[in-house]
Amino acid sequence: MLSHQEVKALLNQLNGVYYLVASLLYGSGLRLMEALRLRVKDVDFDRRAITVRAGKGNNDRVVPLPQATVEPLRRQLQQVKAIHDGDLADGYGEASLPHTLARKHRSESVGRTVVATTTGR
Repeated sequence: MLSHQEVKALLNQLNGVYYLVASLLYGSGLRLMEALRLRVKDVDFDRRAITVRAGKGNNDRVVPLPQATVEPLRRQLQQVKAIHDGDLADGYGEASLPHTLARKHRSESVGRTVVATTTGR
């Protein structure tokens, strides 16, 4: 088991999204796939909590959002939203809906959901 100092030294070697994911794993106890599947709506900055949906055993749970990850996570969301907005402006980033669902939700598109992590282009 690594000491707290060793973990901090390891985290300091990481940048960007890699730092963010590793910090979430260490600071909130998320499992790897839980961290990679996080959705924007599952992060509550006001309560400093993350809702993990369908985790181990297909159960939902709430874990703390570590203070050290708040600003990096906000920056990541801003960067991804900017990429998404650019994609939409270029005519990309949306997905068509099946015919009957498209009729039901005429003004909506799947492309309006912002993904929390990305590796860029």
